[in-house]
Amino acid sequence: MVINMQFIGKFLILFGIILIVIGIIFYFSNKIPFKIGKLPGDILIKKENFTFYFPLTSAILISIILNGIFWFIKRFL
Repeated sequence: MVINMQFIGKFLILFGIILIVIGIIFYFSNKIPFKIGKLPGDILIKKENFTFYFPLTSAILISIILNGIFWFIKRFL
């Protein structure tokens, strides 16, 4: 099995870009007005001995972001 060096180069560049984006997100995370898991549209029901939490909006947002990342990877690799 021969591994193409251009494929490895593209993969490393893409991996580096993803790490940079994740680093920027972590660096500026306390300045973001909405936190993942506490967005409008997330369902939270609190009773005396019962708490139900369903992060609907957060799940949709994460799904859109991951679909974009995987589309980008598929498109350019």
